[in-house]
Amino acid sequence: MTHSTESPALATKFDLDALNQRFELGSPKDILRWCVENIPTGFVQTSAFNVDDLVITDILYRELKQQTPVIFLNTLYHFPETLELVAKAKEIYNLNLKVYKTPDADSREAFTARYGDALWDKDILQFHQITKIEPLNRGLAELNTVAWITGRRRDQATTRADMPVFELDKEQRIKVNPLANWTRPESWAYAIEHEMIYNPLHDQGYPSIGDEPLTTQVKEGEDERAGRWRGSDKTECGIHL
Repeated sequence: MTHSTESPALATKFDLDALNQRFELGSPKDILRWCVENIPTGFVQTSAFNVDDLVITDILYRELKQQTPVIFLNTLYHFPETLELVAKAKEIYNLNLKVYKTPDADSREAFTARYGDALWDKDILQFHQITKIEPLNRGLAELNTVAWITGRRRDQATTRADMPVFELDKEQRIKVNPLANWTRPESWAYAIEHEMIYNPLHDQGYPSIGDEPLTTQVKEGEDERAGRWRGSDKTECGIHL
């Protein structure tokens, strides 16, 4: 299958330095409104359906009345609560949901049969390449993506402290981080104010939720992403490197 090469090139027409200066203190709604007005096609959201991702979806679908495609990566190893939330969000928002996964397996059992038991323990880079990076890149290409939204915030980790609102990825597509200057309390204040649905695991000590085998509960006083890849020096799955 071939994909248009024009969409990513379109991203370079924007002055990201000027946009970052303009929206450094901008609200997520203002940032997203600018995006939908200036990037009418090829604008997608990537979502793990954490609370920050759902804040963005709520703004897009409820406030801005947009049917922005939402990419969800089915790694086959999500918590059941996450999958239930995805289904619920699809129904509530009538999501334009685009699910991508490895084409080589349809279940955890099939994945184990092909790659061996607990690949994440043996080769975490390969595990993420198979379950996240390749499916995401395929999805972004198939959707002729010009710009894609993430739910990252600067206060989530020291590695994200200097993250701009607008940046380019390796394929010269724009990555938009509309919550960059927000804090976790601000995301939750929005969620509560607008009576949003959210993953019940957030109430059980999981502030950041990834794959079930790689996510643990976080104790009081720990960094909110401390439960991801606990015991290793890993801070990202590879999507945002």
